[in-house]
Amino acid sequence: MKNRIDEAFKNRPIFMPYFPLGYPDLETSVNVIEALAKYGADLIEIGLSFSDPLADGPVIQQATQVALEKGITVKKSLAAVAELRKRGVTIPLILMGYFNPMLAYGLEKFVYDAREAGADGFIIPDLPLEEAGEFQALVGDMPLIQMLAPTSPNERMESIARNAKGFIYLVSVTGVTGARAAISDGLGDLINRVREHTSSPVCVGFGISTPEQAKQIGALADGVIVGSACVKTIGGSENPVEAAKQFAAEFRSALKSIDL
Repeated sequence: MKNRIDEAFKNRPIFMPYFPLGYPDLETSVNVIEALAKYGADLIEIGLSFSDPLADGPVIQQATQVALEKGITVKKSLAAVAELRKRGVTIPLILMGYFNPMLAYGLEKFVYDAREAGADGFIIPDLPLEEAGEFQALVGDMPLIQMLAPTSPNERMESIARNAKGFIYLVSVTGVTGARAAISDGLGDLINRVREHTSSPVCVGFGISTPEQAKQIGALADGVIVGSACVKTIGGSENPVEAAKQFAAEFRSALKSIDL
């Protein structure tokens, strides 16, 4: 399982878009994720919709609400992951969602079905490391990706980094999008702090919305996570699949142009 993630990071910095299943409808979302995978994404965070997405901004909240209204479920989402694997998508697919729907589905069944479908790991924003023991025991070698922020206390940062599997999701809230010099200055120090405690890749998501910003972050981090901009650009397009192809190609090209 983890080999797909390890393989992806051999070509760092990697491009990691997020897209929720079921938006704007299930069939389109599967086609969009397939297009992202085939036109430049190195790893995709696949969104599992939930009615109370505390960690998400308005763009993703709105998209997941639409998905729920159209009838998306955990079961349909896992079937969609299996369908992507049947279509020849070989890059890592990480399931990103909230703990409540997984509990309702049944944790053991959820982990088993996710593994069978071809998922590579999990990101669960509302499941802190201190409460994740049962889930981690079930997933075994499938990583539960941990999130860190600049506000994380040093001891917590050290503990999460030291025990990290797969990669670390670093939420950078320093500065605002567009204040590039300020963001880069603080971000480099933050990434270095995390790297002192781990050999796992450090990936950054902080409202990156353009290939140029991705290039700046990619020069510092092992991966660049693009969520809201991906959902907004593709979901708001008249032809979401074509938009996904272009979006992935532009970000991939920007990251490939970094002179490391």
